[in-house]
Amino acid sequence: MKRKYWGTSALLALTVATAACGNNSGSGSPSGAAEAATAKPAAESTASADKPVTLKFYSYNLAIASQVPGTQKLIDEFEAAHPNIKIDAVPVASTDINAKVQADIVAGSAPDIAQLTFDGLDFAVHNFNAKPLEDIVPADEFKSNFEGFSPNGLKLGQLDGKTYGLPFTFSTPVLFYNAKLFEDAGLDPNQPPATWADVKKDALAIAQKTGASGVHIGGAVGGDWIIQALIGSNGGQALSDDRKTIKFGEPEAIGAVQMWQDMIASGANDKMNDSEVIEAFSQGKVGMLLYTSALQSSLLAAAKAGNWELKAAKMPSFDGKPTTPVNSGSALFILSDDKAKQQAAWEFLKFATSERGYTIITSEIGYLPLRPAIVDDPQYLKDWVTANPLVKPNLEQLDSLKPWVSYPGSNWKQIETILNDAVSKAIMSNGDVTSIMQDAQKRAQSLMP
Repeated sequence: MKRKYWGTSALLALTVATAACGNNSGSGSPSGAAEAATAKPAAESTASADKPVTLKFYSYNLAIASQVPGTQKLIDEFEAAHPNIKIDAVPVASTDINAKVQADIVAGSAPDIAQLTFDGLDFAVHNFNAKPLEDIVPADEFKSNFEGFSPNGLKLGQLDGKTYGLPFTFSTPVLFYNAKLFEDAGLDPNQPPATWADVKKDALAIAQKTGASGVHIGGAVGGDWIIQALIGSNGGQALSDDRKTIKFGEPEAIGAVQMWQDMIASGANDKMNDSEVIEAFSQGKVGMLLYTSALQSSLLAAAKAGNWELKAAKMPSFDGKPTTPVNSGSALFILSDDKAKQQAAWEFLKFATSERGYTIITSEIGYLPLRPAIVDDPQYLKDWVTANPLVKPNLEQLDSLKPWVSYPGSNWKQIETILNDAVSKAIMSNGDVTSIMQDAQKRAQSLMP
């Protein structure tokens, strides 16, 4: 079911970054059709010819102008392959979607499927009554459907041993860099920095020899996924394994933030905010940018227009420690209590995350495929990956991926904000990182259930 979408114009880079990072400020509180036809027909488990099903689907991709065509193509191909299932697609901004879902649940008009960011997983399970797929799908079908699916990717939507959110649009932190600025600074663009010490050295060389900003580590505001990735890569955690104790005031977390503060104090990292630096990087005025891989398409276009070469590398490490890239992005949640709609929703989730679905998601929307084999399959993404090699560092990070921690309880967004604010305060000042982060940990712990 096609709709017209209004009011979605915005700066491309900023909107892409917002969606990819899951920058969801809602607290959750009360205030190719032919290829698609290879999927199993919905009639096997859903509606018969005389009993069609309509699913209301809330999607924040549909509220972003650059992502509407690819998302609509996904819906159109699904409907062509499943003529008895119609998708009533509703665009909702990522900043509003949790609040809208909750308000509509109270009003008795909840969506059947919702695209929600991973950091709200716990809240969606306990407050939106998200349905575990294992309770909807027979065990053998569930198992066979996820053959070839990234094991680390599948874990992103799991809680307490069940799968509530099926990973949909997804990215990891990637180090984009400007090959021309590397060359102008006397650096080898084919040898990107592998550690944060290397990043600092190369960034200072770029700043001193070219006048450009050396590096920008993104993610100090909005969703805390990059912050979690930095903490984990230094051996720390944001939340204990038993999900009871906040840990971002522990030595490993403090050390990660201390590195970031030192990067800025030394002049290696600029003092711009994320939206400012995306524009500056696009203009060829920043050497390196650690940010969401979903920026790739817009940055490639900017590099071509500016006559410089964009390259990408994996997230740097702390002195050789294993990196733990954390995902941004979203999963699809089934919220309907109606059994026929649950089965129809499962058909949509299967198609959206099938080989064909991820081909559309990756090549036309800009996110990672969580079925890795399709990048070598000429029927799906092989030709596209050959033409877009910058996706490879992102794909390689699937092997070491860690889920975006979803804090428990109704205060999950406030806890995330406390961490973001503490990191921003620490890195943009010469304040004592230990006291700032330990105070933040204490305040966050008081909000835990």
